[in-house]
Amino acid sequence: MKLTVNLQEKSYDIVIERGILHRIGDYTNLNRKVLVISDDGVPRQYVDAVLAQCPQGHVHIVQQGEGAKSFPVYQELCQKLLELNVSRTDCIIALGGGVVGDLAGFVASTYLRGIEFIGVPTTTLSQIDSSIGGKVAINLDHVKNIIGSFYHPSVVLIDSNTLDTLPRRHFVNGLVEAVKAGLIYDESILTLFETRDPQADIDEIVYRSLLVKKAVVEQDEKERNLRKILNFGHTLGHGIESVYGLKELLHGECVAIGMIPMLEDDGLKARVLKIYEKLGLPSDVTYDPEQVYQVMTKDKKAQGNTITVVKVQKAGHARLEKIPMEDLRQYLKEGNQQ
Repeated sequence: MKLTVNLQEKSYDIVIERGILHRIGDYTNLNRKVLVISDDGVPRQYVDAVLAQCPQGHVHIVQQGEGAKSFPVYQELCQKLLELNVSRTDCIIALGGGVVGDLAGFVASTYLRGIEFIGVPTTTLSQIDSSIGGKVAINLDHVKNIIGSFYHPSVVLIDSNTLDTLPRRHFVNGLVEAVKAGLIYDESILTLFETRDPQADIDEIVYRSLLVKKAVVEQDEKERNLRKILNFGHTLGHGIESVYGLKELLHGECVAIGMIPMLEDDGLKARVLKIYEKLGLPSDVTYDPEQVYQVMTKDKKAQGNTITVVKVQKAGHARLEKIPMEDLRQYLKEGNQQ
């Protein structure tokens, strides 16, 4: 399966094909200097499979987890590129999950004012969501993605076989973004979760979720209006993740918590909670609403004393609403009571 993200300044393909990890050279030129950026949670056989295709390939492994999206690691990678004398005609391959994609993409966007990077996502979260759309970033002082840019890969290559080695918790973590896609844009994705086996139908889930993000990004690449609906659950979720995410909670688990208070229909809320139960998402997470709120006051989406949140009353239809920052306290309390 292939999708093309059509943008004004740059378009690129997303190819979904089992075994494509071993055929990267069919989709891009590997006969140049290539730095593969990965983390220590990615099975070594995946790294070796990519390096075997790169005559001038090098690899840099970072520590798994959100902590890798930091200035020290960013500097480390830039120094590596400098040591290798990487030029603008060379490239980076981001091999891993969302953290690797964000980090490698940000490095690519800034080194020599921009070099090519190729996305090879290996987790459900990155395959379903973060590998496309052009948002690349690192964190600062526990505030997620506060330093970043819009910078697109030249191609994204998705091999669903890489999901076979994911722990169940990490597999489910990424599925939350597909649930989100169903809530904000395509209700049929919710029906798929309700009636089918997500593990057996992962290729279809990935494809249909990417169709949603592609449609939204093509209409609003720089998040001036419509693209903000992709933040559904993320306003509260990022706040929770900033406080608890490095060790205790995964990104998708935080977003799952953040979506519930923004559902405006009790029937839809019950429907989503039932999907969470089927997936095995934790429903008894507790957190300190006030501590999370203080972090959220630094949210990049905040505009003075107000912030735009995404709400859903009917599955497949999202709306934006500007609210006082203070109101987030009540939403956080509600999310803490699920």
